[in-house]
Amino acid sequence: MRVMEPITRMDLAFLQLCLGHRFNNQVARVSKAISHTGDGHLYLFIGLAAWALDHQLGLLFLCAGLLAFALELPIYWVTKNSFRRQRPYVLSKLIPSFITPSDQYSLPSGHTAAAFLMATLTSHFYPELGVVAFVWASLIGSARILLGVHFFTDVLIGALLGSGCAQLSVSIVEAMR
Repeated sequence: MRVMEPITRMDLAFLQLCLGHRFNNQVARVSKAISHTGDGHLYLFIGLAAWALDHQLGLLFLCAGLLAFALELPIYWVTKNSFRRQRPYVLSKLIPSFITPSDQYSLPSGHTAAAFLMATLTSHFYPELGVVAFVWASLIGSARILLGVHFFTDVLIGALLGSGCAQLSVSIVEAMR
């Protein structure tokens, strides 16, 4: 895809800046821990806990979350398999990878999409937790870059995908109320 070539060059230059230092291993250890919180197992627990602690609003939060993931996951899968953008470490031997990703392609970042989906839902239903949720989501996106498995634009598109699906699901759930 010729359209992606200048974007990929910019992304590679940014990654070399982010990863071209002697503290890579220390940063990778912290990034792995942060990234692991976005593996997905936590999201259902958060939704169920919200429902258990706050029956009315928590149920709306849970329903909006289930709908948002039902929208986000197929879009993520189709996008990833349509673009087939190679992982950074595949495109450049100068980019280290500190983990083995679960799939072959990098665009969009699924971890980031899921984290921003949850942050958007959290900030809508529980605004007092919104800042914390968005900081956490941003840390997950940053961790994916610092682990060498995603480009900045992968993370940006993932954040937009997750936030957009969450906003759409909130609109649908609120309309059905």
